[in-house]
Amino acid sequence: MTLEDIAKKMCAKGKGILAADESTGTMDKRLTSVGVKCTDKNRLNFRETLFTSDAIKNYIGGVILFDTTIRERTSKGISIPELLKENNSIVGIKVDKGAKKLANSPEETITEGLDGLRERLKEYYDLGARFTKWRAVYNIGKNYPSIQSIKSNAHTLARYAALVQEANMVPIVEPEVLMDGDHDIDTCLKVTTDVLNECFNELTIQKVSIKGIVLKPNMVVPGFKCSKKITSEEIAQKTLDCLKKNVPSDVPGIAFLSGGQSEQEATNNLDAVNKINDTDFLITYSFGRALQQSALKTWAKDMSNTKAIHDVFNHRAKMNGLASKGEWSQALEV
Repeated sequence: MTLEDIAKKMCAKGKGILAADESTGTMDKRLTSVGVKCTDKNRLNFRETLFTSDAIKNYIGGVILFDTTIRERTSKGISIPELLKENNSIVGIKVDKGAKKLANSPEETITEGLDGLRERLKEYYDLGARFTKWRAVYNIGKNYPSIQSIKSNAHTLARYAALVQEANMVPIVEPEVLMDGDHDIDTCLKVTTDVLNECFNELTIQKVSIKGIVLKPNMVVPGFKCSKKITSEEIAQKTLDCLKKNVPSDVPGIAFLSGGQSEQEATNNLDAVNKINDTDFLITYSFGRALQQSALKTWAKDMSNTKAIHDVFNHRAKMNGLASKGEWSQALEV
């Protein structure tokens, strides 16, 4: 398959991307929150349980893994990448090394991980990965994000994407404008516009094929602490307008991050965007917690009750699959 074919399969109508790329530290927090000890065995058990569900076949076009996960084997002895490929889901890998303080602007971050990336990409390709993920993070505040942050992260995202395409994989380009703060939706719109413009400017400079990427942006939403109530229809309209004005039409797939929204909020907002989507963009989801949280709670109650865990995960994935087509409704959440 070409890079464009892979990108379109990842974001095919009715399907999305499962972000199961939590680091060991992040998984520790997730498991601790449901009263489960974070061990290698428990982490693998949870992921294997999700990866053997019908949802992977029916609603998940790709799964983003963490470095340790892509090397693991299931209880039946096959590798995690083999299990996903058996279920017709494309294997992906998180390749950035995390957000660190930005020099001369310590309230902001720059994502690191370019050193040695070419060699790591070859290894990940050999392990079965066909797409990758790199996340850049932007704060909204009185003086943020700075031009320094916007330009530095865009340049790094573009250099990453160029190396990934050189390795014959699809880069997920993830510029995340955080929901933290009390900013209103119009502030988020302006910042997201600035961030996307600079990202695509740098992608062009680095000669990245836009047809061979997947964009993973934030939705245009107000900050968590914003007192003004906003409807999903308003979020959808501003989000779609932002994409139409700032994302080249050649981008095959756009997979939203959930950004801390609750499961149903993320589904509702995704559905609202697709109900008015008059573009050629395949607009879907790349959710982590917004896909897994209910399943995690069910798993924590009884790890051996695979059917109950699958039922919960299958439902959430189905709801998001419908939302990716603009066919979801609250009445289906039973």
